[in-house]
Amino acid sequence: MRRTTVIRTGLSALLVLGTWATAGLVPAAAAPAPTTTEAPASAGLLTAMQKDLGLTKSQAVARLAAEKTATAVDGKARRAAGPSYGGSWFNPDSGTLTVAVTSAGKADAVRATGATVRLVKHSARQLDAAKAAIDALDAPTGVASWHVDPKANKVVVNVVAAEKNDNDVAAFVARARQAGPVTVVETAKAPQTFAAGTVGGDPYYTGNVRCSIGFSVYGGFVTAGHCGQAGAGVSGWDGSYIGNFQGSSFPDNDYAWVNVGSGWWTVPVVLGWGSVSDQLVRGSNEAPIGASICRSGSTTHWRCGNVLAKNETVNYAQGAVHQMTKTSVCAEGGDSGGSFISGDQAQGVTSGGWGNCSTGGETWYQPVNEILNRYGLTLHRA
Repeated sequence: MRRTTVIRTGLSALLVLGTWATAGLVPAAAAPAPTTTEAPASAGLLTAMQKDLGLTKSQAVARLAAEKTATAVDGKARRAAGPSYGGSWFNPDSGTLTVAVTSAGKADAVRATGATVRLVKHSARQLDAAKAAIDALDAPTGVASWHVDPKANKVVVNVVAAEKNDNDVAAFVARARQAGPVTVVETAKAPQTFAAGTVGGDPYYTGNVRCSIGFSVYGGFVTAGHCGQAGAGVSGWDGSYIGNFQGSSFPDNDYAWVNVGSGWWTVPVVLGWGSVSDQLVRGSNEAPIGASICRSGSTTHWRCGNVLAKNETVNYAQGAVHQMTKTSVCAEGGDSGGSFISGDQAQGVTSGGWGNCSTGGETWYQPVNEILNRYGLTLHRA
């Protein structure tokens, strides 16, 4: 490789070595009696409710309290209704629980539990039986789902709008209607699972070392070479086995790739960690010097800066690494291997740097196209 500027500084590789320290144990003291009312939820949950539900903090607190009360009432109301019970639902506007019953004679007993009452035609037992019959049918892909809706007092069958006129969908709906009271609702798309995939910026572990996933490639992901040697096993954020390092080079280079299996697969995404939306990866066109660039890592999450230099040789204590790109983006231990991206274009994997994300610093990355070419890999693109 061509060697250009050599940086001879005390650069630290961005990884974390797990250490355990012993601590003395002392007897637990008796807990004092609480002097204040227990908070209904964490501050984080209340904040999320305000953001996603459009509530004020006081409204969020009141809603949680009302939902807690409704949960307690539901069991009592169900017992009071007996066989006439037709289901129940919470009304967020009034903060009350509504219970459906098929017999007017049970209404007073249900109201006595604190619920409001609605008279309906079908009991929950009848609706459940209808759904069970539909469960036994062979559903085509154009049917997204079905469920008992106590408020509608029917079984709702959700069909994909684009396939609502499909012959198989129509035949399924016709058979479903024979099972009991059914209503059909259109949905925009078919459902899909949300199981874990390898996502740029996510953590992984090799022994007692934590690093970050760079970018998904077909068959695995790319990351930093100093995170593990060829053959080393890798586990994911949840501790489950992902795969093994199939190739690794450090120093001289700082790149590697890991195959994935055991229920894991690749997705063309870089985590935004809540700071920004998760970013789709659509290619690997190289950004010029001076361009803005962002990084995702499992320690300091999403950070941004500018490209300062290219083809730079970085002289780590373990040896020099060549053809690196320097940025003004900060990073810390555990961010190694994580994604550098400009817009929707993959740029490289985090190698090392100086400073931290409290006081600032600089970080180098190994360009991703060199890694792809070295191992004959194909970037997973959206």
